[in-house]
Amino acid sequence: MQNTSEHLFEFDKNFNKIIIGTDEAGRGPGAGGVFAAAVYFNDVTEGLIKDLAILNDSKKLTPKKRDSIYDIIKKNSINEIVCIEVEEIERINILNSSLKAMKLACDAVNTKISLETLTLVDGNKLIKNYIYPQQYIIKGDSKSASIAGASILAKVTRDRYMEKLDEEYPMYNWKKNAGYLTAEHLKAIDKYGLSPYHRPSFLKKHFETGASIGDYNQMSLI
Repeated sequence: MQNTSEHLFEFDKNFNKIIIGTDEAGRGPGAGGVFAAAVYFNDVTEGLIKDLAILNDSKKLTPKKRDSIYDIIKKNSINEIVCIEVEEIERINILNSSLKAMKLACDAVNTKISLETLTLVDGNKLIKNYIYPQQYIIKGDSKSASIAGASILAKVTRDRYMEKLDEEYPMYNWKKNAGYLTAEHLKAIDKYGLSPYHRPSFLKKHFETGASIGDYNQMSLI
């Protein structure tokens, strides 16, 4: 098996600084909160690099592989995972919610580190109102070990959260679609209306093609 983590850890090491990586999961779905994680690998050993041989952008790994390294990342890093729920997403929009989740997660990790850090932010946006040094890294989850670790923590945590919500609202099959607006999910929305965990702003286009939101038998629409 090819060890993809070697070059990811080397990428972080080349900054010659204490690196915190941050990434989000859940910007695109039409239901559920958005999650962000921050990760600082405080003791990188050859054993850890070997244990995380498959470390990569969470989207490039199967759910089984993500689950297999989730606990390893948790146990071998200083980390924080934050969720911004639907009500706030609707109020401040999904981009601001994602950046806020990243800020809260990174702030929490920084408070546990006494030395100066550099935060690597996945994507092409910097965290707003963030007092620590930061740099965005486009496609950082496939370049940086710390960002990839954050990507895994955010994705796995969000998937588990959606599985729990699925127990409450099984008609939407969130355990399979994770809240993304698949054809099956949209069909269920047409039949059952919106749950409190749906993001109405993400469904405007769908409703505009047929009935209005007000025509639906909604369940506590927020």
